[in-house]
Amino acid sequence: MGKIEWAMWANEQALAAGLILLTGGIVGVAGQFRDWEFAAYGVAAGVFICLLEYPRGKRNKGTSVERTGQYCLTVCVKAFGPVTSNYYVRAALHAALCVPGAFILPTVLGCVCLAIASLIYLAAAVRGEHWQPILPKTETRERVGESIKEPPQNPPPRPPAELRRKRPEDLEGAAYVNPISVTANE
Repeated sequence: MGKIEWAMWANEQALAAGLILLTGGIVGVAGQFRDWEFAAYGVAAGVFICLLEYPRGKRNKGTSVERTGQYCLTVCVKAFGPVTSNYYVRAALHAALCVPGAFILPTVLGCVCLAIASLIYLAAAVRGEHWQPILPKTETRERVGESIKEPPQNPPPRPPAELRRKRPEDLEGAAYVNPISVTANE
């Protein structure tokens, strides 16, 4: 069985936590809960987490499937260098971001999910994983002339002249005649 890539799981968990935190923050602000300022923080933190976690990282083995429209955010996240590519930093950042949202009910679930994502990122960091961006591949195509060393010596097979397509002036004569007799099982 292969090695588990914990960062992939942490990324999905953190993105879901960011969306839950964002939704809970909107509910807390719109509902004017007591201490709704924490809910406003939940909105800001949820947006930040979603922007940070939307770009998927490159997998060590296998194919890496990027999310739709991820390239723009990948460039932004990559620009922060070791702050975003180091999973110890991400684990600490998520752990710190989840604390203030725990003081108001609508954002508690998002904070719990974010704390779990923080633990998964910590597990990924301990195992030596780090974030690598999925960038578009620069395909180098060989030119057709260079890839063919020698042209074929024989022409492609063709049917005999009498079996080739006939002109449709004579519809009966244009029909194909099967040279092999077709009969029932003999």
